[in-house]
Amino acid sequence: MRAAPTCPRCFGTLRPPSAWSSAWRCGVHGTVLPFHPRRPSDEALDVVRKSSRVPFWLPWPLPTGWLVTGFGDAGDELTGTHAGVVALSGPSVTHGPADLVIVAEEPGIGLGAAFAGLDGPDPGPGFDLGPPNAKVDTLGHPTALWLVEGPSDRVVYVGEAMGNWLWVIGWPAEAGCLVELAQLVLRDLREQDQEFDLPYGAFSPRLAAES
Repeated sequence: MRAAPTCPRCFGTLRPPSAWSSAWRCGVHGTVLPFHPRRPSDEALDVVRKSSRVPFWLPWPLPTGWLVTGFGDAGDELTGTHAGVVALSGPSVTHGPADLVIVAEEPGIGLGAAFAGLDGPDPGPGFDLGPPNAKVDTLGHPTALWLVEGPSDRVVYVGEAMGNWLWVIGWPAEAGCLVELAQLVLRDLREQDQEFDLPYGAFSPRLAAES
């Protein structure tokens, strides 16, 4: 059975729509778009990219030894997906395993900030005042990312791409070496004129548990 949707800002329980309201409501954040984590499979990929208003960013080719470990989307059937996440797991540049989540979202949704461990919903003013800390390629365009201070167990980068927030969040904090050194090239999984043979791994606990 598929897990019940949660709040995109805190991953808390939601009150579903009723006869009196069509909205999903969080006891802390009020009316929100429900967040659905999805186990890694081609079927889940087909579901998340079908009606998305935002990219589903995937580093391609994947860094050596890395696997796709889940997807997630925040939205509804009426207006589509307003925030999307791709989860990845693999070897750290330094030592041991590492996890990444890459989030694209419209401003105000709060999903990236929730994974980042921030109060949210957005990175806040002034995060991009200094020089960028990393760059990734998004559809052939260099995209700047800035470090945002979050909990010590993770590293948080944020920038803008195609008019949406782009968050790259890694565990442990040393996973930032991958983001800064690997020169990641991001592809949008919504594009239909491309074929991927995605290597799937076990479902990421980052999508199933609160940050």
